[in-house]
Amino acid sequence: MKIEPRRRKVRILATLGPASSSYEQIRALYLAGADAFRLNMSHGGHEGHTEVVGHIRALERETARPMTILADLQGPKIRIGRFDAPVELKNGQRFTLDRFDTPGSAVRAFLPHPEIFGASEPGHRLLIDDGKVALRVLAVSPEEIETEVMVGGRLSSNKGLNVPDAVVPLAALTEKDRRDLDFALDAGVDWIALSFVQRPEDVAEARTLIGGRAQLLAKIEKPQALDRLTEILEIADAVMVARGDLGVEMPPEAVPMAQKRIVQAARKAGRPVVVATQMLESMITSPTPTRAEVSDVANAVYDGADAVMLSAESAAGAWPVEAVRMMDAIASAVETDPEHARRVHFTETLLEPTTADALSGAAGQIAGTISARAVCCFTTSGSTARRASRERINVPLLVLTPKLATARQLGLLWGVHAVHTRDVNDFEEMVNKAKRMALRAGVASGGDRIIIMAGVPFGTPGSTNVLHIARLTGDELKGRK
Repeated sequence: MKIEPRRRKVRILATLGPASSSYEQIRALYLAGADAFRLNMSHGGHEGHTEVVGHIRALERETARPMTILADLQGPKIRIGRFDAPVELKNGQRFTLDRFDTPGSAVRAFLPHPEIFGASEPGHRLLIDDGKVALRVLAVSPEEIETEVMVGGRLSSNKGLNVPDAVVPLAALTEKDRRDLDFALDAGVDWIALSFVQRPEDVAEARTLIGGRAQLLAKIEKPQALDRLTEILEIADAVMVARGDLGVEMPPEAVPMAQKRIVQAARKAGRPVVVATQMLESMITSPTPTRAEVSDVANAVYDGADAVMLSAESAAGAWPVEAVRMMDAIASAVETDPEHARRVHFTETLLEPTTADALSGAAGQIAGTISARAVCCFTTSGSTARRASRERINVPLLVLTPKLATARQLGLLWGVHAVHTRDVNDFEEMVNKAKRMALRAGVASGGDRIIIMAGVPFGTPGSTNVLHIARLTGDELKGRK
C-alpha cells in the first residue's frame, strides 16, 4: 500500500483500547489520520499490549511507513482505602484520613500513603475522585489528617486523591511502572510517557532506566511540575499538557493559561509538545463533537502544538474512527487558514549558536524566498529533524534516516515525514537520493526546487553542516523501480 505524506503538519496521537485493539481497527484509525499510537499501561495486561504492538508493526510492514508507539506509564496514583458501602460527605463536616486499614465510614477513611502525612500542612487542600470531593487540612499527626469538608459528595472504595499544594515525596516510578517499563522497552516501543512528574529528578531517574532505548515524554499534570518546567524540559525529549489531572489540581480557569505556557516553553526549548485529554470527549458516545471541542482542538493547532491526542474517544468510545477523522478534518482546516502560518510563529524560537540551528533557520527563510516545495533532511539520530521541525517551516519536512528507530521516534514531530532508507556516502549521491525520495513521496515534481540538509562526513551524528538547493527535472526515477 502506497502512503503519501500527510498534508497536515500537526500529528494525531490515538490511544488504543477495547474499541481499537484489532489489526483492522488500528489500520482504520491510521487511514483516518492517526500518526502515532498510545498504549495506556494503566489498563490491560502485557499479553494484550504485546498483541497490539504486533498489529502496529504488521501495519508498518504493510504500509512501508514507520509507526510510532508511545507507552504511557500509570505513575504513583494515590488512592484512599475501601468502604463497605458508599458514604455521603456534607459541606462543613469533619472528616479524618488515617493509617488504620479498616473499612471507611462517613467520618473517616484509610489512606495507605504515609508520605501524605509528612507532606500535608494545615490549610492544604486534598481532592478526592477528580476533585468531586474537596477537603481542607485542619491538623496533621503521624497517624491522622483531620480535615473539613469544603465540597461534599459521594465517597466509595479506592478513589484517587490529589495533593495540589505540596510536593509529595513519592517515587516517580512504582514497582508496577518498572515492570511496565521493562516490558515496553523489550517490546520495542518508541516513546515512554512518565506520569505525575513533580520535579526534574523524576525525569532523570526514568531516563537512566530507559538507557537510550526510547525517547522520554514528561506529562505535565501537577502544579509542582509547572514550577520547574524549564528544568524538566532540559531533561525530557518531549512534554504533554495532560489536562485531566492538571484540571483537578488547578482551578479550571487556570488550565488554558497553563496550556499556553507549556506549549510556548516547549516550542522555545525545541521539544515536541502534545496537548491531551477531553479534546473530543463527547465523541465517546456521539458521532459528532460539540462546537466548543472543535474550537479546543483548533486552538492547540493554532498554538503550534506538535500533536493532539485522543484518549477514551479512540480507546473505548463508540466512534473511534470518526473521532480520528474529525480531529484530522479540524487540524487540516486550520492549517489552510492563511492566519495559521503567522500564528504558529507567535512564539519566538531563538536560534542557538550551533550549525544545525543556523541551517534550520536558514532553510525556513530560503524555502519562503524561492518557493521551495520541500526540505529534505538526512539524519542518523534525528537531532537535525527536531531542530528543523522546531522552526515550523511551511513546507513538508522529508526526513531520510538509515535508523528505523529514529524514523519511528520522529512520528510525534510537527511537519515531519520520516523515511527509513539506506545512508548516502558522498555529496552527489545525497543530491540524487533527495530528488528521488521527494518524487516518490509526492512532495515535489519536475521543475520544483527542494532544500537539502545533511552533515559531512556522512553517517556522523550531529555533523549537520550542508545546506544545498536542488532543482528536479522530473526524470530522476526513470529506469528505477
